[in-house]
Amino acid sequence: MTAKKWLKTPKGYVTFALIIYLLIASIGSKDIMGIKNAFVAVFVSVIVDILCRTVKKRKWSMPDSAIITGLIISLILSTTSSVGVITATAVMAILSKYLLVYKKKPIFNPAAIGLLLSVLFFHSGQSWWGAFGDLPAWTIAFLLMGGYAITNRVNKYPQIFAFFGTSFLLLLLIGYFNIGGETDALRPPFINATLFFGFFMLTDPPTSPGKDKDQVIFGILTAVAGTLIYGLFGGLTYLYIGLVIGNLYSFLKKRLASKASMSRSNVIKNRGLQTFR
Repeated sequence: MTAKKWLKTPKGYVTFALIIYLLIASIGSKDIMGIKNAFVAVFVSVIVDILCRTVKKRKWSMPDSAIITGLIISLILSTTSSVGVITATAVMAILSKYLLVYKKKPIFNPAAIGLLLSVLFFHSGQSWWGAFGDLPAWTIAFLLMGGYAITNRVNKYPQIFAFFGTSFLLLLLIGYFNIGGETDALRPPFINATLFFGFFMLTDPPTSPGKDKDQVIFGILTAVAGTLIYGLFGGLTYLYIGLVIGNLYSFLKKRLASKASMSRSNVIKNRGLQTFR
């Protein structure tokens, strides 16, 4: 596949958008450390991905998903994160892609798993600087433009509308009744994190459903679970936990559908044998 054709694929769109965000956020914050961290995260992600493919004897293919995972990690982890934390986060993310699988596809979003474990094990600082949380509010327009392009390319509109609609409605209701400080989630950098998360992590095709009905349930479930976690504990890990729960739903849905299909096949096969006899 040529570079021109690859750029028109969903992964090409995502990679291009993330690189643009990396440059904009770095220039806006006047901090080159984010770019350095991106090189580390992408390099480690690609190396671990290649090693895992070799061990599992899989066909060679461009490690574009590993590049995307590395870029997402670098745009979310604080620019002051150590090389050790960045490396460990990338390693955990890619390993989850090969260890937590169903029919050779990851069950959970790799970046979300890596970042969640990074918080639990290393108490890593996650500023979501690549979502322009520290830049002027008008830079949210870049998130919306990139998000629209990605959502349109992977056909995830039902999922996105269900997630954003449910999330913002629940947060408004909780804020209206003065339950905790949940209204903070509707201000920068929380709103930036939610938009970035929804457009670039929630829409991951291998770990999210394809049918419209399932997308709606997936989006609502992720939003409800995440909002409840935020209301109880605060912080930004609520986004990852909500996605993990949504990924579990998608996995169980696929597994049940697969078992039902196998049962139908066995019934048809048995009927055919009986007829033959």
